[in-house]
Amino acid sequence: MAEPQDVLFEITPHVLLKAYACGIFPMAESADDPGLYWIEPERRGVLPLDSFHVPRRLKRTVRQDRYRIRVDTAFADVVDGCAKPGENRRRTWINGRIRRLYTELFSMGHAHSIEAWDGDKLVGGLYGVRLGGAFFGESMFTTARDASKIALVHLVARMKAGDFVLLDAQFLTDHLATFGAVEVSRRVYQGQLESAIRHSADFYALPTDVSGADALSILDL
Repeated sequence: MAEPQDVLFEITPHVLLKAYACGIFPMAESADDPGLYWIEPERRGVLPLDSFHVPRRLKRTVRQDRYRIRVDTAFADVVDGCAKPGENRRRTWINGRIRRLYTELFSMGHAHSIEAWDGDKLVGGLYGVRLGGAFFGESMFTTARDASKIALVHLVARMKAGDFVLLDAQFLTDHLATFGAVEVSRRVYQGQLESAIRHSADFYALPTDVSGADALSILDL
């Protein structure tokens, strides 16, 4: 990973978008740390859209529509959910500055949330940044079985329907590898990124109430 640089000045959403276009993104050491760091990994995790894999059991769950999937109806709540420590993470990197910046990007139409609802309760979801034909996944959370995984399936279906070409996962994890995520070099990623941000895509090519069966059909699964 490239050496992180502490961001001591107040960055703006426009500066943040320029950083994404260069392959850089911010993180904080912890929720209590007011500073931010620019990160540019030597190896980048990406989810190839044409070879996205849904495990068989999850495929059945997606078809059952156990949760209602919504888009961009509770962005701030999704970020808050991602900021809370969970079963597999004792600390979080989402601080107050991260919340403010990405909420502003959402207001500008450059950030989105995919949400899983159980009745009136938000039980999981993910959020990220859109730039051209690229979507930069930031974080996900779940408080109910498979909620964030189902949200990811719906995100990829939305991206394929909207003619996106790059889903940036930042870092490769064992969890993402089960969906077909791979790791590429910084050079390869930069080439993919430069092409993607020049590409035109439509995040709302699908309606916001797509069923699980329809999502899987878009993915040819």
